[in-house]
Amino acid sequence: MQIENFKIFADLVETKSFSKSAKLNGITQSAVSQQARAMERHFKTLMVDRSQKQFQLTSEGQRVYESAKEILHTYDKLLSELQEMKKVISGTIRIATIYSIGLHELPPYIKKFLHDFPSVNVRVEYRRSNLVYEDILHNAVDFGLIAFPVKHRQIEALPFRDDHLVLITHPQHPLAKKPDAHVADLAGQRFICFDPDIPTRKAIDQIFREHKLEIEPVMEFDNIETVKRAVEIDHGVAIVPQATVAQEEKQGTLSVMRFKGREFARPLAILHRKGRVLTPAMKKFIEILGMDLPEARNA
Repeated sequence: MQIENFKIFADLVETKSFSKSAKLNGITQSAVSQQARAMERHFKTLMVDRSQKQFQLTSEGQRVYESAKEILHTYDKLLSELQEMKKVISGTIRIATIYSIGLHELPPYIKKFLHDFPSVNVRVEYRRSNLVYEDILHNAVDFGLIAFPVKHRQIEALPFRDDHLVLITHPQHPLAKKPDAHVADLAGQRFICFDPDIPTRKAIDQIFREHKLEIEPVMEFDNIETVKRAVEIDHGVAIVPQATVAQEEKQGTLSVMRFKGREFARPLAILHRKGRVLTPAMKKFIEILGMDLPEARNA
């Protein structure tokens, strides 16, 4: 058995998908199936119950998976320790993030990181929030960056920073003449919003419930850039993260108003899978983001 065999099998178990395991390892779906059968021949036992419609392990398969994870963890830990001994900061860091963070919060940190550690590659993929969690669980990425983190027993969420929600309008909109905004001002306004399953939308809906406002969005979009463009052409008003409209406010294409007497925080967090061995490059990336990662969390 080679270490790659255990990696492919572990990915297969965690994704419950031959095609997803194949994608993670850069091989064909057929190759994953062949690897699983090769392991069954090697251990002389059936590991995948093929009589079931859904992917399911046999008890022997579960035991092999548990041992595979231990072997992979030990191997990754060894590689990380050898890199630290050699003071090597290299490799690739894979990040999944939502649009608003990836486009408006992350770039200066990545720029500094690549300047300080030019031997490291950073790959950023833009995903919906629920898919970021899925990518972390399936080891498809090393880190995830999301807003309004939710607790998950297999995921470590490290607080990154707090952004705030603000009201944006067209510069000629009547509300733009006010120095700041009240939530009550939104009554009767044409409201542009994120899709209902996006965490920031859920937070905005909660604000409306607290203020007993019934708002019926005239448009719903899945990313911040489309929301901003709709407001810029005066199709309505919107509540968005403050960091995402700094450039438009500076250029005068949008009016940005804080809410009077109340700040609506939008917590951001970086995610990684619990028990994941962090390479020296990953640890340096955490440091660049300004967070402390106790060694106990790396175990």
